[in-house]
Amino acid sequence: MRRNIFVTVVLLVQAVCAIFFVSDIVSSVIGLRTRPISWQTRELLEIGAAVGLILGVVLGAMTLRRTIAQNMQVRDQLRVASGAFLELMEERFTHWELTPAEKDVALFAIKGLSTAEIARLRNTSEGTVKAQTNAIYRKAGVSGRPQLLSLFIEDLMDDTLLPDP
Repeated sequence: MRRNIFVTVVLLVQAVCAIFFVSDIVSSVIGLRTRPISWQTRELLEIGAAVGLILGVVLGAMTLRRTIAQNMQVRDQLRVASGAFLELMEERFTHWELTPAEKDVALFAIKGLSTAEIARLRNTSEGTVKAQTNAIYRKAGVSGRPQLLSLFIEDLMDDTLLPDP
């Protein structure tokens, strides 16, 4: 809450500074100023405006630094989740006693490749891939790809994949 108030105040000061500088230039060019302000007042206004702009630069740098740090943290969490997901898949594949070929097919199926694409990648027939996917589903205790995917999605949604912050 305090941070939001601080950001709002700095933005307000910057807006006032920008209005001051622009209105000063416009009034000088157009000749709207009827009575000049004292040089002390003008100097104080310019110092205040400069301080406001400097505060904006500092706040922008702090925000950028925080955003970069949060981005790195999210990237690290994603890397951990990805690694944990791969470990989880390996554990499941081992528990189901999948053959190396079935592991490849299961991985491609989880990635969303079609039977034809898997067959093409593995240089086998679609019938072989279908037989392997049926064996995978039987060993995993599911009836099809959606249920196979849901096993892993449930584990992904589990908080145990990510370390405590």
